Amino acid sequence: MSRLLAHLLHTPLATRRAFPDPVQEAIRQTVAEGEQGHRGEIRFVVEGDWPLGALLSKRTVRERAVEIFGQTRVWDTEENTGVLIYVLLCEHKVEILADRGLNQVAGEETWAEICATLTTAFRAGRYQEGSLQAVRSVNDLLRRHFPSDGRNPNELPDLPVVLR
Repeated sequence: MSRLLAHLLHTPLATRRAFPDPVQEAIRQTVAEGEQGHRGEIRFVVEGDWPLGALLSKRTVRERAVEIFGQTRVWDTEENTGVLIYVLLCEHKVEILADRGLNQVAGEETWAEICATLTTAFRAGRYQEGSLQAVRSVNDLLRRHFPSDGRNPNELPDLPVVLR
């Protein structure tokens, strides 16, 4: 019941307050700057809440993240090094999904740590700080395992996607 209420009471205005244009621009800049040092691609997606039908289907946040992973084509990078940071704002839940190239070198513990740091920041209302730290952590991981080789096409947009 509390999950249902969280979604029903969440408004698009609450999403805009947490992720206004300046915060989105800061995330975009951090993604773009970080991607200069590695061969990966990062997509940051925020979804304020879900429609009632999705809630009643008992879909998990992970299942939705997998769906968004496909829709935003994170899987479609040359070296399979795409990473999705998915935020379900009304529940303060985060999922990080990495394509198979990166998952071979980074385990679930790594993603769980980044998610925990991000959700802690969100619960404290520090959306920009938490988001930028998460992006930096993913950039660091990608830089360690897939450093830039001089040619680094930008395969996915850097600007965050904000849904609902």
